Amino acid sequence: MKKAAFTELVLGILFSSLVLSCTDRNPDTETAAPLPNIVLIFTDDQGYADVGVFGAKGYETPHLDQLAREGVQLTNFHVANAVCSASRASLLTGCYSNRLGIFGALSHESEHGLNPAEETIAEVLKPLGYATGIVGKWHLGHKSPFLPTKQGFDEFYGLPYSNDMWPYHPERPNFYPPLPLYENEVVIDTLEDQRMLTTWYTERAVDFIKREKDGPFFLYLAHSMPHVPLFVSDKFRGKSENGLYGDVIMEIDWSVGRVMEALEQPGLAENTLVIFASDNGPWLSYGSHAGSTGKLKEGKGTSWEGGVRVPGIMKWPGKIPAGTVMDQPVMTIDLLPTLAHLTGADLPVKKIDGKNIWPLLAQEAGARSPHDAYYIYYNRNELQALLMNNWKLVLPHRYRSLPKNSELPNDGTPIRYEMVALEEPALFDLSKDPGESLNLADQHPEVVEEMIKLAERAREDMGDALQDREGANNRLPGRLGVTNE
Repeated sequence: MKKAAFTELVLGILFSSLVLSCTDRNPDTETAAPLPNIVLIFTDDQGYADVGVFGAKGYETPHLDQLAREGVQLTNFHVANAVCSASRASLLTGCYSNRLGIFGALSHESEHGLNPAEETIAEVLKPLGYATGIVGKWHLGHKSPFLPTKQGFDEFYGLPYSNDMWPYHPERPNFYPPLPLYENEVVIDTLEDQRMLTTWYTERAVDFIKREKDGPFFLYLAHSMPHVPLFVSDKFRGKSENGLYGDVIMEIDWSVGRVMEALEQPGLAENTLVIFASDNGPWLSYGSHAGSTGKLKEGKGTSWEGGVRVPGIMKWPGKIPAGTVMDQPVMTIDLLPTLAHLTGADLPVKKIDGKNIWPLLAQEAGARSPHDAYYIYYNRNELQALLMNNWKLVLPHRYRSLPKNSELPNDGTPIRYEMVALEEPALFDLSKDPGESLNLADQHPEVVEEMIKLAERAREDMGDALQDREGANNRLPGRLGVTNE
């Protein structure tokens, strides 16, 4: 071989070796692994039993059921807080929302929002080259500094807060301004009619997938439905045996089907992790316009299982075993660190509460929860309950409940709750009693004692308004006119 040709060959081999050494590799297989696309579908006020495989009655959800058959059904999946803004803050940051100073549901009058110094899933993924989009409900601050485009999302199409915050609210008519529909940071319309909202969201989500098909991308599809007021397009009006609520869920299921179809057409599905869940349980005071918790106790706005346990489904072909059911307790705060693990992204600089649960989702042998306990806060930083394995300890507090023997409405207007006081800690074995009907505190004082110690640890860390205690490690929300750091 001539010297020049030999030199060229050697240089070519060295160059090829250099390229391969710089390629992202899967540490388990040592083969190049493209970053996964991520689609997170989050509904609003959908009850635990409002999906076919979770026990829905009066309507069918074929696309969600298929998603469960092709992935894992999470039967013990919890949100950190049973109300809109707080739940979403936890979902996107991996933190208990009370740690961030986000409580309840922000309104059109709120002067604060998620602190821009906090890092969302979108901000964690963006340095890796992810395109990030949110379609639907934001509800973490409608003022300019707190909009999604300031929190790592490349684009936003949807509502800044709940769809009932409009002039036609049945209990507060004309209190709210016209309901704004946003395109990024601009109001492009005000809604007088919401019948096409689910369809519009779906079309935008599909368009995002088509535009970003070369990936990687993170799509957060946050449906406004089935939060009241309920609206459905003509495609599904009158289609269910469960009235307007069933029609709305059928349209959400159709939306899931359209998203999955969009992933199949360019061959994206094999490398896309799809996550489905709800932000909290159903708003029971709305009667037939609310969903079902099945056998779970209470609903939205409470720390009982009906408020915080939601339907969860995840699918990733070849990574998550298909057709499996996982009954270990997990929580939305775990999504961010799990996604960071799967993508190699850096975790947020500030302390987060979630942990990587991928070994559980992948059904690895011997996988155990990485948490000692999960904590459930509500209202203004009240520690109301905690989960430890299959045990749940509900701490003394006041909570809302439907009046006994009350007649539930069917016209979209709510009845008033009554307040109930739990005077002593109550212990439940959720593996046998998910309806929290049998208090085992007297039979297992050693479990109560252990969980009280865990609760005390949480109080030192994040406080407890029920004991007039402030936490050592809580942070402030973002506020207008304040340097948010």
